[in-house]
Parts: sequence; structure tokens; C-alpha cells
Amino acid sequence: MTQDSAPGSSLAPAPFGAPFGALAGLKVIDLTRVLGGPYCTMILSDHGAEVIKIEPPQGDETRGWGPPFLDGDASYFLGVNRNKKALALDLGRPEGREVLLRLLADADVVVENFKTGTMEKWGLGYHTDLAPRFPGLVHCRVSGFGAEGPLGGLPGYDAILQAMTGLMSINGSAETGPLRLGTPVVDLATGLYSALGIMMALHERQRSGLGQYLDMTLHDCGMALLHPQAANFFLNGRRPMPPGNAHPNICPYDKFATATGDIFIAIGNDGQFRKLMEVLGQPEVAQDPRYVNNGLRLQNRLALTETLAGLFSDKDGQSLTLTMLRAGLPAGPVMGVDQAMRAEHTKARDMVVDVGDVRTLGTPIKLSRTPGGPQSRPPHFAEHTDDVLGAHGFTPEEISALEASGVLARVKR
Repeated sequence: MTQDSAPGSSLAPAPFGAPFGALAGLKVIDLTRVLGGPYCTMILSDHGAEVIKIEPPQGDETRGWGPPFLDGDASYFLGVNRNKKALALDLGRPEGREVLLRLLADADVVVENFKTGTMEKWGLGYHTDLAPRFPGLVHCRVSGFGAEGPLGGLPGYDAILQAMTGLMSINGSAETGPLRLGTPVVDLATGLYSALGIMMALHERQRSGLGQYLDMTLHDCGMALLHPQAANFFLNGRRPMPPGNAHPNICPYDKFATATGDIFIAIGNDGQFRKLMEVLGQPEVAQDPRYVNNGLRLQNRLALTETLAGLFSDKDGQSLTLTMLRAGLPAGPVMGVDQAMRAEHTKARDMVVDVGDVRTLGTPIKLSRTPGGPQSRPPHFAEHTDDVLGAHGFTPEEISALEASGVLARVKR
């Protein structure tokens, strides 16, 4: 870490593997790579689940998605793999699959994002193989498009799904045209929906005693993010267009320049609009017949935006947005990521945390009795091979034999 890097809180972690959090006692076998699946299992691990990350002998490819790097692992990998135990296993070989089956014997959840049909080819299909052998197991599959439909079985990646679900078409402006969102929102949403679905399945298992299969796709999760655009389209039949910073249903809801930087305001109702104009010293604007309700403000968006731009242009954005917030008006300065990481409120909410030599984001899920969050740094490649296999009854001789045969990997191939 550099001396001028963002301050992070240093939470006292539980000893690695010690019970903590709302999901203490839950065991998850994580066969996923890249982002959607690892983000899902990180959420579970943040709240106490034991997550065993099984990588292929070549490793999760995001270990190489840098710079920047720390001890050979890219920031991309470090950002979504904390709290996990790691080993590397060649599941393409029968001996590797036998090791996996021994690990699944007392597991609650398995999450994988192999190409559709791979698990079935390996004799690890949920309905035909895993459910009969492990009836309580929850199997979550993350894929691009699922197995069914015209695109079933085809690969999917975040940016491609942003394009294909319409998300890209509603981002940007008339000048830019469709624009990819800067954060991999489809992958992240798929991880979030998958974690939620897993918890639903585990809750239902308390009644039935049975696990089930979750068919989670980037396509479906990307589609599910289309609000309010889908709702607008269903009602008016018109293709939503990229609005820039403005909102398709609310006005004023936009970015404005001030003397000290850009700010964003989000005025959600007529009362807030009247209060905004009072704060700006122009209460008469709220009485203008063009602006008395949201529908009229939308119709006259260009004129209102021009008026507001003039009122904001000579203001101190930081102090003005703080005044607005304290008056109950949604507003804030437009900040860079570096500024957001250093913000006092970020520190107060434990949203930047140091875990050993790794600085990471904290958990947004704040539970009162069973708080979670980062507990251990992301694992080095195959770091916990002996610990994990030993805990599952493998003798040192068995582990050595698996390593000698190439089923286990200690270094990336």
C-alpha cells in the first residue's frame, strides 16, 4: 500500500476457519472462475460460509488480469476472492472428480460456471448424479444463456449480455449512442441473484430436507435490471433511448456543473422541487405553470434544465449539496473512485477494509448480531491444499500420490 492510499478500517478477523457470521456452519464448494460465480461465493463467505475454491491447474484466469498485481495475483482476482480456501484440481480426470465427490459429501452448496453440459459429461449432473447421491445439496449453475432456447449452451460475457439485453442501449446519450456500463453490472447482478437464490433454496430445504438446482444465467439477470425501461416499454410500446444523466420518468434528475465541480440532483416529487427552489432562492420558479408537477416538468425538461444550470453555475457544489441533503433533498457531488474511497462516510461505514496486506471493499450487508465482512486475504494459488484435503480424510500419502499423478497442482501450469 502507498502512503497516500485510502484509509481503511482494520477489522479484527476471526481465526481462519473459525465460526463467525450468519452463515457459520455452511459449506460451499466453489468451482467458479472469473466474476459472477466468485462474487456470489464471496458474499456467502463474507457472512461465515466456509468456501472451498477449486481452481483448474492453470488457475482462475483473473489471477492474471492485471496490472496491478500483488504477489503475482491481479487486483481483479483479489477483489472477489477473499475469505476462501484454495486448492487446484484437474476435474477433467476421473481421479479429480473422485476427490470432488469426497469434498461434496458434507457440502451444502456447489456453485459452478462450466460450459453447459460439462458437469453432465463428467458424470456430475445434478438430476442424474448429484441429487441421488447428495439429496440435500443445492447446485447453482451460472451460465451465459442456460441450456434451453435458441442460444442455449452458448458462452456469455458481461459486455455481450449488456449489449444483448438492452442495457447498453439505455446507457450513454444521443451523442454517444449505446455505451457499456463501466462496471460489469451483469456479472455482479448474477452473483447477487445467485447468492439470493441459494439462500432461498437453503431456506426451503429446512422444510423439505431436499436441495435443488438453480439455473442462473447472465441473460436473465441482465434482463431483470431493465427497470423502469421495461415497464415503460410494456405500457407505451416505445423503444427506450439512452437518456444521458437524465431520468426517463423524473425531472429534474440530472448532473449539473457548479463553480467547484459537478453535482447530481434527484428530485422525486413536487414537494422536493418546491423546497429545491427555496434553497436556491428562487421559489417563484416552482410556481411556473410549466413546472408545477413532474409530468409538466418532463414536458418542459429543456427549459427547466437551462434555468437550473444557470442557478448552479456559480455555487460551491460541495457545500450546496450538503445543504440540500440536510434539507431532505437528494443531491451529492460527483466524485471519482479515489475520492469515494477516501470519503469520511466510507470510513465510518467500514466500506474500505484492510485484511492483512490486501485492501478491499467491505460488505454492504450490516447485520446487528452476526456482522460479517472480510476475514482473510484472498488465497494464493492452491494455498490450502493440505488443510482442505486433510480435513476430508485424505492421508499425506494419498495427497502425495494425487500430486505425483498431476491431479493436484501446487503451482499454475
